[in-house]
Amino acid sequence: MDLSNLRPAEGSKHSDNFRRGRGHGSGNGKTAGKGHKGQKARSGAPRIGFEGGQMPLYRRLPKRGFKNRNTLDIEAININELEKFENDTVVTIELLMENGVIKSPKDGVKILGNGELTKKLTVKANAFSESAKSKIEALGGKAEVI
Repeated sequence: MDLSNLRPAEGSKHSDNFRRGRGHGSGNGKTAGKGHKGQKARSGAPRIGFEGGQMPLYRRLPKRGFKNRNTLDIEAININELEKFENDTVVTIELLMENGVIKSPKDGVKILGNGELTKKLTVKANAFSESAKSKIEALGGKAEVI
């Protein structure tokens, strides 16, 4: 027995189109799987998360921080990481991923100016810092914003 062999018990799982409460012979008549009496057996049973008037868990827990929904997940790389490419190479995001410089840019790539560059490159990225742009152009390369 291992996790790949786990299955629900025979007869415990119904398909979504199973008709509840349609008589004894259906196997799920009379109480229609709701048991006997009580609040959860009645129509208008409370919503999910209702705790009988007690303050629900999702309201007892403190709210923390702020999640800006407009934030961008930009991957930043320093200019010294472009040193591995040959002279006159057109460095694109795809080429950076192939060479393992970046993993998966979700919203873009920004080139930062930390380090030294000794090769003439054409770099295509979503954003450049001023120092990175000046270092690339000082060697005769191009910094193209895509």
